[in-house]
Amino acid sequence: MESLATEILGLNIQELTDLVANLGEPAYRARQLFQGVYKDRIRSLEELSTFPKFLRERMKQEGISLSTPVIDKKFVSTDGTIRYLIAFPDGQSVETVWMPEGDGGETGDGSDAGDEEESHSGLPKKTYDRATICVSSQVGCAVNCQFCMTALLGLKRNLSAGEIVGQITTVLNDHSVDLDKKRINIVFMGQGEPFNNYDNFIKAVRLLVEGVGFPQSRMTVSTSGIVPRIYDLGKEDVRPKLAISLNASNDVERTKLIPINKKWDIASLVDAAKVFPLRNRERMTFEYVLLDQENDSPQNAREVVQIIRGLGDKQASAKVNLIAWNSGPEIPFNTPSDSRVHAFQKVLTDAGIPTFIRRPRGRDIYAACGQLKRTTA
Repeated sequence: MESLATEILGLNIQELTDLVANLGEPAYRARQLFQGVYKDRIRSLEELSTFPKFLRERMKQEGISLSTPVIDKKFVSTDGTIRYLIAFPDGQSVETVWMPEGDGGETGDGSDAGDEEESHSGLPKKTYDRATICVSSQVGCAVNCQFCMTALLGLKRNLSAGEIVGQITTVLNDHSVDLDKKRINIVFMGQGEPFNNYDNFIKAVRLLVEGVGFPQSRMTVSTSGIVPRIYDLGKEDVRPKLAISLNASNDVERTKLIPINKKWDIASLVDAAKVFPLRNRERMTFEYVLLDQENDSPQNAREVVQIIRGLGDKQASAKVNLIAWNSGPEIPFNTPSDSRVHAFQKVLTDAGIPTFIRRPRGRDIYAACGQLKRTTA
């Protein structure tokens, strides 16, 4: 028999069914494998107790393996945030961030996760009953946002669906998380542009929902504005919530900060947002990184109001998250003062737009938004 040479992590139930059929095993073995890899979060075939030893040995002989990512390094912030350097067999690595109590990103988005953020706002707790995992979708990034440290890496490669899921299961295992008892949110906001790795990203989402056990309402994907993929996401029957990284109030400024705006400008983003189908109570998030004296003036805020009003009927389902820029070496911007951040927020809230300020988490260990560059010290 020809060797199957297959990595299990990242395969869905149909692919596993085909795999066990090629081994001459009944279909229920695929369900056992699916349960073991995703729900039980086993780390190796040796832990697959539902399979007899002879079958596990045969799988190895056929080149069938289960390779979970390895934690290369951990960096712990004074606020409890943990930045993981996750290593893969080819020598590449990405960062995954654990944020106890989250960062307020889900506040007001209409989901259970958002309701919890709102009820905890201003009341930080030192328990891990709630947490957010920020996951990477690519090694590096090609979008080249001028305020983001990840852009300095360039794009090395896409992550497979298994590598995306594996980051999450590895972090869950590191904290011995029982998903029936703890509220964990997933944000696809780490290294990379998820929509530039769409097929692997959306397959990972399905595996997280159908296998690991995450509700769709506890996942959010952020895009820098890959407009065709916004339309694609709206057609998915299983998908995260959508966050669009706006980060500028007009096309001139946005093109300066996010070069892909030349291809998909603000008007095209608004057009896509207008027709994006939202579930009951769901809100669409627009994220805005505030750069001191660059895009954070009251006039910029008034222009953002006009962008949101341009959504038409969808305006009632929109919210804005403000992120005071997190500093990093080699990035020529400054963090705005709290007074400028709150003044910007007030313009939007006075216009009736729900606007929230995301809490910076892990700034001291380069774990905050825009700081992921595989920093090792």
